[in-house]
Amino acid sequence: MEHSLTRPSEVIRSEALGSDIFRLTIMAPQIADTAQPGQFVMVQAASGQDPLLRRPFSIHQVSGNGTVQILFKVVGRGTRLLAATTKGDFLSVFGPLGKGFTLAKQNKNIAMIGGGMGIAPLLFLGKWILRSGFSGKLIALLGARNSAEINSLQEDFNHLGITTAIATDDGSRGHHGLVTQLMLQHMDPGEEWQVLTCGPYPMMRGVAEICQGMNWPCQVSMETMMACGMGACLGCAISKPNDLHSYQHVCKDGPVFAMSEIVWK
Repeated sequence: MEHSLTRPSEVIRSEALGSDIFRLTIMAPQIADTAQPGQFVMVQAASGQDPLLRRPFSIHQVSGNGTVQILFKVVGRGTRLLAATTKGDFLSVFGPLGKGFTLAKQNKNIAMIGGGMGIAPLLFLGKWILRSGFSGKLIALLGARNSAEINSLQEDFNHLGITTAIATDDGSRGHHGLVTQLMLQHMDPGEEWQVLTCGPYPMMRGVAEICQGMNWPCQVSMETMMACGMGACLGCAISKPNDLHSYQHVCKDGPVFAMSEIVWK
């Protein structure tokens, strides 16, 4: 029996942004109307039972006409099947799920920091911040392996008028090195910043360490394996900082947490 949050959603557009990076636009008005930046959806990659489990994807963008976008990299059978979908296909989409980003009550400057496919929810987040009437500085610091992974995504942020800086592992675009190295190049330590980040665990750990040293509040969007998206399967349990024998669940208690709620290893 399908859950009430499950929607049969038509594929409106499929874009190849690189050799293995794809963006799907699907018609899902109920999700588009209620989604918050940082939330995610669970998508069934095929109509049969292979693969059996849904895949979690951050919500990349929503539109007023009822569409939702997801951004992903092909890494296995499920994402290969999704990359092969075409306009007019239907996908079973479950969501929106989880707890998203929140903004500080004080009007702090905001830095969005993303790495790899962790950049996906930051575009939705940036639009949301701009629509909120925010009047401070807003920057996006984005990291990728190479220019091919980041080119079209940087253009999306530029179109919004968001100041954007890039770091690539191979130096083919922007700073040659880690995205965390951009933080003190673009964030004045004498100013108040709120940091919102999503990406690989080592990157977010590095971001959190810098934020702790600077006393900047930081929210991190965690990525774990998920089977259900509702906290029932317990597959995405992570330890609580003050009690390593009790757990919180990324799908239900997150995926966005304050950095102090994470046990950094």
